[in-house]
Amino acid sequence: MFGLKQFYQNEVRTKLAQELDIKNPMLLPKLEKIVISVGAGAHAKDMKIMQNIAQTISLIAGQKAVITKAKKSVAGFKIREGMAVGAKVTLRNKRMYNFLEKLIVISLPRVKDFRGISRNGFDGRGNYTFGINEQLIFPEVVYDDIMVSHGMNITMVTSTDNDKEAFKLLELLGLPFAKVR
Repeated sequence: MFGLKQFYQNEVRTKLAQELDIKNPMLLPKLEKIVISVGAGAHAKDMKIMQNIAQTISLIAGQKAVITKAKKSVAGFKIREGMAVGAKVTLRNKRMYNFLEKLIVISLPRVKDFRGISRNGFDGRGNYTFGINEQLIFPEVVYDDIMVSHGMNITMVTSTDNDKEAFKLLELLGLPFAKVR
């Protein structure tokens, strides 16, 4: 699975330069990293479930996940400082492109009633975040191995600080955005 990086270098960069009217190739937007994160919510107290969540994300990403800990105590959520609250993986370079290709080609088409991902996930600084409701859309996840069904957030960080350029980049890479009505 090396096709998406080659596709970006050979085709997407030239289209971006033409459509965004950027002369300097070093200023072209590029994907810097993808962060996959899961908040454990009510399951945060059970360490076995936390490790299972981290293992599931590791399988999906192809890289070891880190269990995230609470920075502050929050009485309303019954969370103490240092308590495990989720898991995350940061993907860069080859693993990032492999994951993105797998997401576009294999996983998103497996979503029931899929009509594209929302265009509203941009943060104003060129980063895009969207959520997936279930981890079972990924082929690496075996139903019998998961303890609790959970979703995940996927954040794509680009080198641009402009949502329009980031959208164009992700669209040309093949991310299936929902049609505007």
